[in-house]
Amino acid sequence: MKKIVVLIILGMLIGSTFQSNAPVINEPPVDGLYENMGVIDKKPVPYPPLRRADVMWQKRIWRTIDFREKMNQSFYYPIEPQKSWKNMIQILLDAIKEGSITAYDISATDEFLAPLTFNEVIARQSDSIHRVLQRPYPPYEEYDTVIRTHFDPTRVMQLRLKEDWYFDKHRSQMMVRIIGICPVMMKERDGEEIPEPLFWVYFPEARPVFAKAQMFNRFNDAERRTYDDVFWKRMFSSYIYKESNVYNRRVSEYVTGIDALFEADRIKNEMFSFEQNLWDY
Repeated sequence: MKKIVVLIILGMLIGSTFQSNAPVINEPPVDGLYENMGVIDKKPVPYPPLRRADVMWQKRIWRTIDFREKMNQSFYYPIEPQKSWKNMIQILLDAIKEGSITAYDISATDEFLAPLTFNEVIARQSDSIHRVLQRPYPPYEEYDTVIRTHFDPTRVMQLRLKEDWYFDKHRSQMMVRIIGICPVMMKERDGEEIPEPLFWVYFPEARPVFAKAQMFNRFNDAERRTYDDVFWKRMFSSYIYKESNVYNRRVSEYVTGIDALFEADRIKNEMFSFEQNLWDY
């Protein structure tokens, strides 16, 4: 009996020795002052209540956000997704893939008519180009080949907004609501960059996703700014490329070059003057 007790005690001692020598698995190091998961548990700011009878004046505007402008570079970077933040196109693609955002096909009227799946969005950007090439060795004969190109998110360099400006007579204030957004890919054709819109997204549906997606702040890393904050506070640079008109045409269809920028400024100043003229006595 004593031998059995002694064996049990020896076994416990040996087991504790092995346990003390076993490697201790620690949690991964915190890369920063505190752990930043890149997702902010935040809800979008609700729209103010609006009655149809309070809309005294309304105008639809289409504008373009160019990611190559310095103020808009946070929409384009980082190219490689990180834990703390992602760029605009990556957020949209991930949300479409998981089903939290619906993509709509491009139409002549920019309406939300035909929904698209994630596979359809990616497949539409895969092109097959037929080329006739020449072999680099004698007899230098020509041969046919097919060049396949796949979707490249780094070529998405613009974002189009469809928004409604209106004057709320209940608040006596000019206000705006973004209705839809559309990422635009720049494709090279005959040595020129041609903008090609990919799909439309209903902005109110995407706001809960944008409210949880952190956006890089070039001035303060401690300020956790979201994409919804940027759109809500209109912290971006843009220019108008279309207004609602009887011809349903864009600015580039009747003026080009520097005149198109002047026309965009005219449309912007016209809306500003409308609000100012309401308070002239």
